[in-house]
Amino acid sequence: MDDEQEEIKRQLGLAKRKRALSKMWLMIMITVFGLGGGLVVSRADRGAGETKLRTETIARGDLKVTISATGSVEPTDTVDVSSELSGTISAVAVDFNDQVKAGDVLARLDTSKLEAMKKVQEANLRAAEARLVKAQVNLEEAREEAQRARTLKDRNVSSALQVITADAAFERMKADVEIARADIARERANLAVTAEDLSDACLRSPVDGVVLERKVNQGQTVAASMSAPVLFTIAESLNEMELQLSIDEADIGRLREAQRATFTVDAYPAREFHAQVKTVRFAPEVIDNVVTYLASLEVGNPDLVLRPGMTASADILVNEVADALLVPNAALRFVPDPTGSADEEPTGSSGMFGLLFSDQPSMVTPRPTTNTLWVLRDNGMQEIEIVRGDTNGRYTEILGGDVQPGDQVIVGVEN
Repeated sequence: MDDEQEEIKRQLGLAKRKRALSKMWLMIMITVFGLGGGLVVSRADRGAGETKLRTETIARGDLKVTISATGSVEPTDTVDVSSELSGTISAVAVDFNDQVKAGDVLARLDTSKLEAMKKVQEANLRAAEARLVKAQVNLEEAREEAQRARTLKDRNVSSALQVITADAAFERMKADVEIARADIARERANLAVTAEDLSDACLRSPVDGVVLERKVNQGQTVAASMSAPVLFTIAESLNEMELQLSIDEADIGRLREAQRATFTVDAYPAREFHAQVKTVRFAPEVIDNVVTYLASLEVGNPDLVLRPGMTASADILVNEVADALLVPNAALRFVPDPTGSADEEPTGSSGMFGLLFSDQPSMVTPRPTTNTLWVLRDNGMQEIEIVRGDTNGRYTEILGGDVQPGDQVIVGVEN
C-alpha cells in the first residue's frame, strides 16, 4: 500500500514539473513574439513616416573671413635698468606700478668708498701739478746753463764737454716736464672715471613709463661682474600696447600689415578690443613640431584696462566681400543617398532577426565640400555646379553658377 502511494506521488511530482516547464516555454514564446511584433509595428510606422528635406535659402550678404589666433598683450617697449657698479643698495626710491619720468632716481648705491677714492685722486692730481711746476723751473735753469756754456765756449773759457753736458741736462729737464704733464692727465682721467661712477651709483629712469618689476631691496648687494644685473624693468606708456599672436603656418599666407582685428581677454570676456597688424616676423617658432609665426598688432589702451601679460583670443579680418551671393557650407556637403530612400524595403536578413540587425543605409552620405549644390526646383531636386569663392567656415561666396538669391538649397534630410 505504501509502495503504491509513493509511485502516485512520484508521478504527480513529474507531472507538476512538466506543467511548470510548459508554462515557462509558453511565456518565453509570448515575450519573443511580442517583441518581434513591436519591432515590426515600429518599423512599419517608421516606413510610413515621411522623409523631409532640410533646406536653406541662398541670399546676398557681407562675407567676413577671419583667422583665429591666441597670444598675449605686452608693452610696446620695455627698458631694463641695470647697474654697472658693484656695491650695496643704500636706498630704493620707487616700487611696483609707480609712474616715473626720465631722470627720476630709482635707487642709490653706497658711495663711501668712491668718495674716499675721489679724495685720493684729487690729492694725486695736486701732487702731479706741483711736480710739473718743479720740472718747469728745472727746465728753465737747464736752458740758462746750456746757454752760458755755449757763451763761454765761444770765448774759449769752457770746453766742448761742458757744453755737451749742459745740453744733456736741458733735454732731461724737458722730459721731466712732459712726464709731469702726463701724470696730471692720468690723474684727471682717474677723477673723471670716479665722477662717472659716482653718477652711476645713482640709478635713474631712462624713459617716461611705469615700473613693472623691482628686483632689488635696500641693503642688497649688487655684483656686476661679467654682466650687469637687471634691477628694474620699466614699460613706456601703457596707453599704447602690443598684441603678440602666434599664427599657424597654414594661415600665415593670408596675413598682411594694417589688417584689422578684434580680440578679447579673460578679465573682460564681454568687451571686444580692436587692434591692427603691425609686423609679421619671418623667423618661425617650432614647438612640438608645430610651426607658428609671431605677429605684432597695435592696440590702444587709453583707459589702462589692458595689462602686460594678459592672454588674448583674437580674430584677424583677412578678407571682406560686400553684397556677396552666399550659400551655407552644409549645402556643399550634401549628396543624396544613391542606395535608395527610407520608403524602400530594408536590405539584409528577413524576419525578426533581420529587423533587429538590419543595416539600412542613411539618406545622406557624408562627403567633403564640393562645387555641387542640390537645389529645389519645380521639377524636383536639381544638381547645380557652381564656382566657389572665399569662405568663413559657415558660408561660401558663389562666384558663378545657375543659382539666384531666394533659391532653396538642400542641406540635409530628417525622417
